[in-house]
Amino acid sequence: MRNSLVVFSLAFVLVAPLAHGQDIPETTVIGSVTSYKTVKGDTLASIARAHHVGLVELLSANSGITSDVISVDQSLTIPGQHLLPEAPRTGIVINLAGMRIFRFSPDGAVATYPVSVGKEGWDTPTGQTKIVTKRKDPTWTVPDSIRAQSPKLPKVVPAGPDNPLGQYALTLGWPGYLIHGTNTPWSIGKPSSHGCIRLFPEDIEALFNAVKVDDAVTVVDAPFTLGRSNGVLYLEATPTRQQAKDIAGFTAATPLADNAPEIVALKKRLDALQKQGVVIDRNAVSQTLSRHDGIPVAIGKITSGDFAAKGRTTQKGSSVWSNFWEGIGRLWHRLMQWIGLG
Repeated sequence: MRNSLVVFSLAFVLVAPLAHGQDIPETTVIGSVTSYKTVKGDTLASIARAHHVGLVELLSANSGITSDVISVDQSLTIPGQHLLPEAPRTGIVINLAGMRIFRFSPDGAVATYPVSVGKEGWDTPTGQTKIVTKRKDPTWTVPDSIRAQSPKLPKVVPAGPDNPLGQYALTLGWPGYLIHGTNTPWSIGKPSSHGCIRLFPEDIEALFNAVKVDDAVTVVDAPFTLGRSNGVLYLEATPTRQQAKDIAGFTAATPLADNAPEIVALKKRLDALQKQGVVIDRNAVSQTLSRHDGIPVAIGKITSGDFAAKGRTTQKGSSVWSNFWEGIGRLWHRLMQWIGLG
């Protein structure tokens, strides 16, 4: 069985507040953006699964894909880089917008996996809960609301290959909500569930074995995530759930209006940071929001205050310049893809 566990060491990650209450966690940008050239027999679903990303993540990073038909020798960007969610770094954290789950270990390591979340009309709740039970080879007692839509379903689906819960299930403190596997792995990475959190079979097995009853579970819905590392401010913009629905259907996502609550909230945060001495590249912000490809982008530099002192480096080859050249390399890779040489 393929093991898609992606673990990063975060033993030295700290959470240090900005002055005046603007909390931006000191974070490591985990993972990396890579490229992949398709071969005969590839499908979007198989590529996503092999590279530990969800379908919408893959499509968002490769906006030129307009159908599920891909050609041989097609160069794709694999968006394997992420900012950690702005949430308590303990137990399990799920970002519905990013359709990604993070598991924080006591030793400072973090594992991350793509997930499916609730589709339209079946929203996954946000907030804090915990793992109540762990079940291997679970049966599925079909909720009345689902049987009303599909009357042919039995009241109880036994364990086995036809069970939508897969081989492992974690029951949450919210009645009726689970984190579980699936018998339809091609559904991972898009809004397709009845409110539960679905993982690839190999991922739920790894998560199931790593967690315990009473572990905390935090669910957020944050299309925009800020983080900082070595004096650099990063922004990760993922599609909203509505945009994700469009992208999964190979439809151009409608851009968020300037007065959308998410945009207004982000601008207020950036304005507050700028007043505290953070230099914000507004063009980079605008481009990141426009792409909403889920790839972290350096959008600012911390130049004053306690925040800057914690991240500044004056050595040759500083992290600031390292991140600058990393960004240049990423733009070059995109240019090569666009002209067909990548």
